[in-house]
Amino acid sequence: MKILVTGGAGFIGSAVVRHAVRAGQSVVNVDALTYAACLDNVASVSNSPNYAFEQADIRDRDALDAVFAKHAPDAVMHLAAESHVDRSIDGPGAFIETNVNGTYNMLEAARAYWDGKGRPEGFRFHHISTDEVFGTLGATGQFTEDTPYAPNSPYSASKAASDHLVRAWAETYGLPIVMTNCSNNYGPFHFPEKLVPVVILRALAGQPIPVYGEGLNIRDWLYVEDHADALLKVLAEGQLGRSYNIGGENEATNIDLVKMICAILDEKRPAAAPYAEQITYVADRPGHDLRYAIDPTRMQTELNWRPSVTLEQGLEKTVQWYLDNQDWWQALQERDGVGERLGKSA
Repeated sequence: MKILVTGGAGFIGSAVVRHAVRAGQSVVNVDALTYAACLDNVASVSNSPNYAFEQADIRDRDALDAVFAKHAPDAVMHLAAESHVDRSIDGPGAFIETNVNGTYNMLEAARAYWDGKGRPEGFRFHHISTDEVFGTLGATGQFTEDTPYAPNSPYSASKAASDHLVRAWAETYGLPIVMTNCSNNYGPFHFPEKLVPVVILRALAGQPIPVYGEGLNIRDWLYVEDHADALLKVLAEGQLGRSYNIGGENEATNIDLVKMICAILDEKRPAAAPYAEQITYVADRPGHDLRYAIDPTRMQTELNWRPSVTLEQGLEKTVQWYLDNQDWWQALQERDGVGERLGKSA
């Protein structure tokens, strides 16, 4: 199978590329190389004869048509997206252009290609989304694939819109699709603007570790390597027209997560004082959802998939990776917005 992966130089996309190439799949990595992308993320497989890279923007329909015509993929895994909630508060327009208009372009380019090839039966368009489209939960309950959409940030609203477009293209045009909505990812190659790498790098730098509000917001944490494995399983075995919620089965409050990371660093890179003493509580961001949690039943019963690591195991692997790969994250420190507090414009 030849898979066209959009956003394959990003965090989750690069994990998919690495997994697929190592599993013997042919991969075409399509990425615009915006601020959060890094080709070093796929350096370990970039010399493989099964790997090709195309710098193209999903907002450019002509470029997408050219990529489809050149590489003739058997499947699409659409991950390219603007994904940082805080940035969506400060600049929502980029999220509409990429996540909504870009997904529209991908769907139309895929549909034109599929039609032109005589609608091959094995073709798949796998759209990768987020649990944030479902809004927020209280102290109990979990998101299922049938949970009504109720996005609360410009980011989650743009992803919800893209999900609806994919469903509509399946219903109206018959495009063979599968969809997934995942919980919060963490792990190697995570761009240093998200919570887990921010905590690690600020701790190591002796800087304040910012925690929004009282740190009581709850997320389900999914190790990115597990997520990539799940995504490829859905692509290969998922039922057409169906959506699958992928969770890590690892709920934690933000403050507990931060303290776990600090404790791991205390063991691996001891400092003069415990790293938890650097924790600083800052004003919460607007529209901060209280809790996300995923019901993983469909992935377990239909596809026999569960995550391979606990949160503790995954965080230990992640912290060690950042300690071992200083050259990777230091090269990204000067990129736009890294190390700054974003999402305050509301």
